[in-house]
Amino acid sequence: MAAPALGEAARPPAEGRARVVLSRVSKGFGLDATREEVIADLDFEIAPGELTALVGPSGCGKTTIANLVAGYEKPDRGQILLDGAPVRGAGSDRMLVFQESALFPWLTTYRNVTFGLELAGRSAGAIRAEAMAVLQLVGLAAFADKYPAQLSGGMQRRAELARAMMMDPRLMIMDEPFRGLDAMTRELMQEFFLRLFEQHRRTNLFITSEIEEAILLADRLVLLSNRPATVRALIPITLPRPRSPAMLASREAFDIKRQALEILHEEALKSFSGESRDFVEGYAKRFHEGD
Repeated sequence: MAAPALGEAARPPAEGRARVVLSRVSKGFGLDATREEVIADLDFEIAPGELTALVGPSGCGKTTIANLVAGYEKPDRGQILLDGAPVRGAGSDRMLVFQESALFPWLTTYRNVTFGLELAGRSAGAIRAEAMAVLQLVGLAAFADKYPAQLSGGMQRRAELARAMMMDPRLMIMDEPFRGLDAMTRELMQEFFLRLFEQHRRTNLFITSEIEEAILLADRLVLLSNRPATVRALIPITLPRPRSPAMLASREAFDIKRQALEILHEEALKSFSGESRDFVEGYAKRFHEGD
């Protein structure tokens, strides 16, 4: 496996990228009086090679959607299609990168990255060149023999990206992968991931609570309602690629951010009542008056 430089415009053929369709998907948890609907009649699509950012109020069900698309959970109603075929369980054609580090602390960076292929029966010798090429791509070749505890938070995130890339999935699912990183490391990881995506254009469902992160990375925003989550708005992001953080200062990015925040604020208010709701509405009013 060759490892082109991050700046090269290498893009896999369309057949190497997945199309995802969620059609009237609903999901709840609990029984009878304790049952709570988390997702209701969710409809959206992800085109091949598109990065779709899923954004919604805290606790609205974003991680549940990630687990459904990954096949770890099954919808109660509706269906999820991957290239026209129903998703009936987990598969190697989809890789989910979690919010928290899922690296095995007792394995080196190299062994973490190759673990999935070794588990699938590939010999260590057959995958070494491929693994080192991926580690070189993510800037971790010099840390191949280090353990997770010896890596910074950003390095651990890159190692997890490398592990997912080694499996060559048709769909990457990122569930707030940069959550918990300090501000500088998070910005660096956003730029790093942006370059990786623009090079490979692997179909991607990226879940985030950060509007600016979503605008910087995505081709389209899917804004969710409060629980039970449904789609409130689909917003295309037409900022040109390759992108840079400086584009977030553009008028287009500002207008998208304002539109998204107005919708999310309206949905977030549904979680409050009485005096708490009055306080939040008053704070938001003062915020807008200060614009």
